[in-house]
Amino acid sequence: MRIIVVGLGVQGYKRREFAGFDYIASVDPVNNEANYKKIEDVPLLSYDAALLCVPDEPKVELITYLLNNYKHVLVEKPLWSDSDQAIINLEALALAKGVVCYTAYNHRFEPHFIKMRELIASKVLGKIYHCRMFYGNGTARLVRQSVWRDQGAGVLPDLGSHLLDTANFWFGIAEEKFSVISSRCFENNAPDHVVLASQNISPQLEMEMTLLSWRNHFTCDIFAEKGSAHISSLCKWGPTTFIHRTRVLPSGRPKEEAITLSQADPTWVAEYKYFKKLCQSGHKTDLSVDLWLNKTLRALSKNVILDVVEC
Repeated sequence: MRIIVVGLGVQGYKRREFAGFDYIASVDPVNNEANYKKIEDVPLLSYDAALLCVPDEPKVELITYLLNNYKHVLVEKPLWSDSDQAIINLEALALAKGVVCYTAYNHRFEPHFIKMRELIASKVLGKIYHCRMFYGNGTARLVRQSVWRDQGAGVLPDLGSHLLDTANFWFGIAEEKFSVISSRCFENNAPDHVVLASQNISPQLEMEMTLLSWRNHFTCDIFAEKGSAHISSLCKWGPTTFIHRTRVLPSGRPKEEAITLSQADPTWVAEYKYFKKLCQSGHKTDLSVDLWLNKTLRALSKNVILDVVEC
């Protein structure tokens, strides 16, 4: 499969690297290293698919162009639009043209995320009461120096989209509604620290995201009827640990199984292979989760901006 990368920034360089010999050219209006300034300049017969690593605003227009020309598309998360109908239209167009439109959430391919999903599906934990996730990095200053990144809802669409997608990946949640517990601008113009919580209890979800964690970190704690499960860190920041604890009744120290991995981040290679498999197998595009995420992020973004406390 012949690949072009659109948007040759941090993510674009990663996508180019992991596309390997499939990569043929790049498109970027400002990076002189790119082969083309505009996607329309790339000969249509020269490529089969595009990896879009661009800001949110031009995504729908670029995807529409590519799908109309029978090109598969991987777009960096989130697939954002101010119109739900735009996402519905993209799905219909992909189905009509027989090509794949796939939104990249590479954390789905974290080994411990997959293990957590399998543990939840096994029902070993029994009824799940509460899931708490924290996702933090230390990019506040870099974001503040970027005009297009330090605006709007800030950290919410950036890191919050990962947490919401993870909730769907583990629990199949696609109707849950959330409230903004806290929205703060400690260093940036846009919110750089946000806390969300679900309004329903099935299970109850709590999500905290920040650009002010000077050591990048992820944690997850799931509390359930028959035990608990925990993740600490991601492979890219390793080592990363998965813990499963089995409850002792009526109380007492639980049996604990722990797995720690120290390895390079496997998610980029795994996700690209998955995308290629979708393209080669005739997979039918389904953007229902993206539609839910778009609705949820749009509603939360308004509340995050309204509720923000300047520091």
